[in-house]
Amino acid sequence: MLERWRQGLGSRHGTSAREPGWVWPLRLEGTTPTGVDVLLRPLTVDDGPAFQAVRRANAAWLEPWDATSPDPDAPARSFADLVAQYDADARAGRALPFAVDVDGRLVGQLSVGSIVLGSFRSCYAGYWVSRAVAGQMVIPTALALAGDHVLGTLGLHRIEVNIRPENAASLAVVAKLGFRAEGRRPHYLHIAGEWRDHLSFALTTEDLAGETLMHRLVRRTASAAGGGRGGGPGCGEGEGEKQSSQQSLARHTDAGPASTGEAHLPS
Repeated sequence: MLERWRQGLGSRHGTSAREPGWVWPLRLEGTTPTGVDVLLRPLTVDDGPAFQAVRRANAAWLEPWDATSPDPDAPARSFADLVAQYDADARAGRALPFAVDVDGRLVGQLSVGSIVLGSFRSCYAGYWVSRAVAGQMVIPTALALAGDHVLGTLGLHRIEVNIRPENAASLAVVAKLGFRAEGRRPHYLHIAGEWRDHLSFALTTEDLAGETLMHRLVRRTASAAGGGRGGGPGCGEGEGEKQSSQQSLARHTDAGPASTGEAHLPS
């Protein structure tokens, strides 16, 4: 029994997600319950100007929630470095780092990271989105699309999202999809110069009981609109609220501050 457990643990840590069903580059498309078309696609070097513009326009809104490096001497990372890291992680089967497009415009990111197979079969998700599309259910839909891909096509068992307790809009995202609260993680991630507590939320295939996340999102949204409790507490994505969870994909200790003249890059 002990040897069997060791073999399972070894496969958990040594096996990437490069198995049948793994595709990169990958595009996922869907429509929000409010009728907005959403596209998930790889971020490319050509996205640099649009990415920098969105980050600059939303700097005050997003930077308080972005992961930072605890090493003050860490070298700056360029946008090209960021894209190269994302692509390498995706091709190795460790992550699915998506740009989020609405109406042909880059409006955010949805990253699935720490993808592990073997006896664990789990992953993390993180996201940020422009304030310009807040309230249109773009990120709940993006998370549902990515979640259906990893739990369905890739055969993972669990997806986790970690959010700062103060981040009301990100908490609303997981509420819309019915993620289970799993408790508080003290000093979980380095943000804005300090190790910050996060609340952990997760879904397993047992929680879904055969239902897709996209179907769950539509059903719970309709229930909330009809006066039911399906959307959970705090379901509104107010225009003035923050909308960024921790970005679990990136190597948080690899990146220092952006170079002068560039927008802050998510670590």
